[in-house]
Amino acid sequence: MSTLDPSEKKVIGITGGVLALFIFSILYAMGRNNELPACLPYDKAYLEPKVLQLDEKTFQVYAVAQMWQFQPYQINIPAGSEVDFFVTSKDVVHGFNISEKNVNLTAIYGNINKTTVKFEKPGIYKITCHEYCGVGHQAMQAEVIVNEVSIK
Repeated sequence: MSTLDPSEKKVIGITGGVLALFIFSILYAMGRNNELPACLPYDKAYLEPKVLQLDEKTFQVYAVAQMWQFQPYQINIPAGSEVDFFVTSKDVVHGFNISEKNVNLTAIYGNINKTTVKFEKPGIYKITCHEYCGVGHQAMQAEVIVNEVSIK
């Protein structure tokens, strides 16, 4: 019967710890509510940028990306609002990123991507393009302005 060398015990212990961390990470990620964006059938109605208020706490934003701007540029909503973003492009591939809200969409001509975001805290949430789209790419930004008037 052979006994394990101390270095072998150390390797087995580290391997077991890494395996346990890996399994925990998978189980933790499965338990979270990770909503994936939806890809909707194309409709030219989404090429018209607008902000629609459906009720006192629900909004729809038709965001249109084009060189080198987002429309609408400013989106004003009250704190506590839930916003459905419908994102498309009029020309090349663009990114649609709201880092504070973990929103990361791609705007592609002929496609509409949709995600829903809840804005609880007042503040200014920057929207940036994360796909290089030409010489004016660095200036391609917009913002969601969440006002302090909260919805009951």
